[in-house]
Amino acid sequence: MTRIALAARDPLPYLVLPLLVLVALLGMSFSTWLTLTVAGLAMGCLLFLAAIGLTLIFGLMDVLNFAHGGFVTLGAFIVVAVLGSGSLAGLGIAAALGVVALAIALAAGAGAGVGLVFERLLIRRVAGAPLRQILITVGGGIILQQLLIIVFGAEPLPLPRPLALRGSVIIAGAPLERYRLMVSLLGLVIYAAIQLALNRTRLGLLIRAAVENREMVEALGFRASALFRLVFAAGTALAAVGGVVFALYAGMVTADLGGEIIILVFIVVIIGGLGSVNGCFLASLLLGLANNYVGFLAPKLALGTDIALMLIVLLWRPRGLLPMDGA
Repeated sequence: MTRIALAARDPLPYLVLPLLVLVALLGMSFSTWLTLTVAGLAMGCLLFLAAIGLTLIFGLMDVLNFAHGGFVTLGAFIVVAVLGSGSLAGLGIAAALGVVALAIALAAGAGAGVGLVFERLLIRRVAGAPLRQILITVGGGIILQQLLIIVFGAEPLPLPRPLALRGSVIIAGAPLERYRLMVSLLGLVIYAAIQLALNRTRLGLLIRAAVENREMVEALGFRASALFRLVFAAGTALAAVGGVVFALYAGMVTADLGGEIIILVFIVVIIGGLGSVNGCFLASLLLGLANNYVGFLAPKLALGTDIALMLIVLLWRPRGLLPMDGA
């Protein structure tokens, strides 16, 4: 059994999500439930896009990257540079999706490039030393944030969403936001792509093999260090993509954007199980839905939903919902 567990044998964690959805349906009308459910799934996909890079880097490299929020902020600033101050707001749906796709591609490229530099200058020097990794990634994150302030400024930058991605569509009598639907689709595509890459491609199998037995992979003529650099670059690229979708959702970008959501990202990773891709996806959806349902049914309790959910899960399963085998 590989250490990088993408599916767990225990079915109980997978029942938590449908149980939550069914319980919520009992407390509200169908149209309200449908609206909140789709919105919650979209928020879950937002969280997944922001958290999956951190999960991959830890799961495949045993590196807990506390500079992750800086790469999220980098992606947010990239989309501001692409969309400008709103001159592209009047684009049609096809053009708007094209511009957003361009921003995602540029952000992923920038995130991967900066991630490779980050890995070369900092991470490689503290390989196998968890405490030093934490300290150096915290310091690296501060440096990255200050560099972004130098380039883009410290003032909040408005980010008007293209008109074609605003508003809602009516499905089964429930208004569903266009942007949330787009984010949900993007999250599902990236989740499926990661699963496919790690389980059905030669490169993915090599990476997983290097995690299990680095010496054997190198004896076969492959450079494990190059594979791990690729993993780190992919993780930071995904963090930047998360920054793009979060920035478009918020409509405003500051140098603190990554820091503002990093707590949620760590809660997702802890609830799902450190390093587990399936766990990250399940925890993201669970957190997004729980926040929406509780916010509607008991608004005064909404602020504590994330911490309460993490507490409940850890009391039930201290290693998270779907921990990696061997973790």
